[in-house]
Amino acid sequence: MKKTSTRLADGRELIYYDLRDDTVRDAVDRRPLERTVTTSEIRRDVLLGDSVAVASHRQGRTYLPPADQCPLCPSRGERLSEIPDSSYDVVVFENRFPSLAGDSGRCEVVCFTSDHNASFADLTEEQARLVLDAWTDRTAELSHLPAVEQVFCFENRGREIGVTLGHPHGQIYAYPFTTPRTALMLRSLAAHKEATGGENLFDAVLERELADGRVVLEGEYWVAFVPYAAHWPYEVHLYPRRRVPDLLALEEAARTEFPKVYLELLRRFDRIFDDSEGGAQESPTPYIAAWHQAPFGTLEEFDGVTRDDFALHLELFTIRRTSGKLKFLAGSESGMNVFINDVPPEAAAQRLREVASS
Repeated sequence: MKKTSTRLADGRELIYYDLRDDTVRDAVDRRPLERTVTTSEIRRDVLLGDSVAVASHRQGRTYLPPADQCPLCPSRGERLSEIPDSSYDVVVFENRFPSLAGDSGRCEVVCFTSDHNASFADLTEEQARLVLDAWTDRTAELSHLPAVEQVFCFENRGREIGVTLGHPHGQIYAYPFTTPRTALMLRSLAAHKEATGGENLFDAVLERELADGRVVLEGEYWVAFVPYAAHWPYEVHLYPRRRVPDLLALEEAARTEFPKVYLELLRRFDRIFDDSEGGAQESPTPYIAAWHQAPFGTLEEFDGVTRDDFALHLELFTIRRTSGKLKFLAGSESGMNVFINDVPPEAAAQRLREVASS
């Protein structure tokens, strides 16, 4: 992997990640951009104990432009975009409309490929490995920023999810605090460790899932399963067999196997809702893919827990519950955070085992 860092016309950082070591990246951003002004601030909810990012400048962000005006495609001729070069393998840049900025953290965009009409599932294993290496590199770099406590790499895919740009891409949020979801995991981890005399909860969960029959696919170094208490109609968790706290700690063998396992999982997701009898297909499947990594800040509030107790894992889920129908977060989910799942996890796992990725 070759890494080349440059600056866009408004001062934002952009990094190329290339498969070839001899690739030269010297294109200049020719757009007449003024420096981005953000109004992001973090406000603490004292009743719930969580934080809200208020970012009013995001109201003006680009929304579903036509393909020939996509800001994530390469720049060609007089058609100028966020990426100055005429081609790229993987590129990461600071979001022009960030939810978090300055002392409130940082937001980045990750473009998986220059092919506007592709998806992550269309990547080759070599390309997917390059994305993994980019995620890992950005996690390392962002963790050193003074304001950053947790790094979150994720992909939103599909208009149903709320995606505003159709180009295959993901995002990285560098938070100035430990996120509420991670804090819940750490509290459960601490309680289980104390109650069992030191047993790791993540290890216990993985052992149970391997025994209970909700495994979707397995590799030598990775396991994908539908969790016992899945919140979403189709939800899969992908764990390395050897527990590590973050992407930086993944061993080379696991890094090498990841593209094959993950691409197979994504391709199965794209076939969940195919109507084989009628010959119809409802693809691509909208989904969210989210990496969970241990925070880089202090864990003193979680008694007895260290970073090494946390288990890196990826959660992949769709809001589509059946063909033509979405799972909406209505009263119970949105009002009380109590999910109601219409698809039994065992049935979801069986469906995902059945579908061919082709």
